[in-house]
Amino acid sequence: MFHFTCRVRIQLQTRKRFVSQLVRMEKPCILATSLGAPGGIYRCFAPIIQEHFTIISHDEFLKDQKTFADKLKAVFVWGAALEVDKNLLQSLPNLKVVVNGGVGVDHLDIPMINSYGVKVCNTPHVVDNATADLGMGLMLASARKILEGHQFTMSHETELLPESSLGADVSGATLGIVGMGRIGYKVAKRAYGFDMKILYHNRNRRPEEEERVVGATYCPILEDLLRRSDFVMVVVNLSPQTRGLIGAKELAMMKPTSTLINISRGHVVDQEALVEALQRKGIRAAALDVTYPEPLPIGHPLAALPNVIILPHLGTHTLETSGIMVQRMVTNALAGLSGTTPPDEVKA
Repeated sequence: MFHFTCRVRIQLQTRKRFVSQLVRMEKPCILATSLGAPGGIYRCFAPIIQEHFTIISHDEFLKDQKTFADKLKAVFVWGAALEVDKNLLQSLPNLKVVVNGGVGVDHLDIPMINSYGVKVCNTPHVVDNATADLGMGLMLASARKILEGHQFTMSHETELLPESSLGADVSGATLGIVGMGRIGYKVAKRAYGFDMKILYHNRNRRPEEEERVVGATYCPILEDLLRRSDFVMVVVNLSPQTRGLIGAKELAMMKPTSTLINISRGHVVDQEALVEALQRKGIRAAALDVTYPEPLPIGHPLAALPNVIILPHLGTHTLETSGIMVQRMVTNALAGLSGTTPPDEVKA
C-alpha cells in the first residue's frame, strides 16, 4: 500500500509539472536577462510580465537555443545587460519586437534591428517625473552640501562647522535648462516653485504660453545660457549632435560659482574637461546621475574631487516608476505581437 501511494504521488507530481510546463509554453515567450540578475529586471516585477508572457532567460536560451529559438517573439531590454546584436537577431526567426525599459535607446542599433523586420519600442513619459525629481534632488544636495553635512554628523571631531560647509541658495538663483523636452519642462515646473529664474536652450522654442506658466526665458544661443546661469542642468537625448555638447569651451563659459547637473547621458559631457574645470575651480561643483562608464570605476579622477556628487544612474530608479515602466513594456510587446502599431514605437 505504501509503495502504491508513493507511485501515485510521483505520477501526480510529474503530471503537475508537465501541465505547468505546458501552460508556461502556451503564453508568448519573451527573452530577457535572468530575473534578479545584475542589470536585469527585479523579481518583484515578474508577475506583471508573467501575466501575459513566459519569460525565457538569456542563460536558458544560450543553453538550449534549439528549443526556444522559434518560440521567442519579443526581447525585453533592461539597461544594457542584454545586447541585441546581429547574432541574436539571426537566431530568433519569429522575433517581432524589442522593447526597451526607459527612454534612451542609444545602446540599440535601431536601423539594424528594423532591417530584420523587428520593431523597437521604449517607455517614454512614465520616466519624466522621477527623472525631474532626481535632477532637483541633485541640485539641492550639491547647493546645500547635504552629503557633506551627513558625513560631518557621522564622523565629526568638533561641534563647529567649517567655513567650507557653507552652501549656496537655490531659491532666487538662475537655472539654465539645456534641453526643454518633457523632462526639462518638468524640471522647470519644479524650479518655478523655488522662485528660480529659468532660462532654457532647445532646438525649438516652446509656445509662449508654456514659457509663461513656468516663467522661462528662451536662449537661442547656448553660450548666453551658460554665462548667465547659477545652475546648468543638462536634459537632452544622446545623439551625434549632443555627444560632447558640454566640453572645455562650454565649461569655460560658465560662472566660477556655477554648478553643472547632468541627468541626460554621460557622453553628453566631456568628463576629462569636467575634471579639469573642477580642479582649476572654473565651476563650483558638479552633480551627475550619468557618467561613462556606469558606474564609474573606483578611483576615477571625478570620484576624487570633493565638489562632485556622482550617482549610478538612478533617474528612474523608484519602485513606482519602474513598475509602470515594466507594465508599459508589456503593453508595447502585446501590441507588437498582435500586429498593431505599438504605442511607443521608436522610428530609425
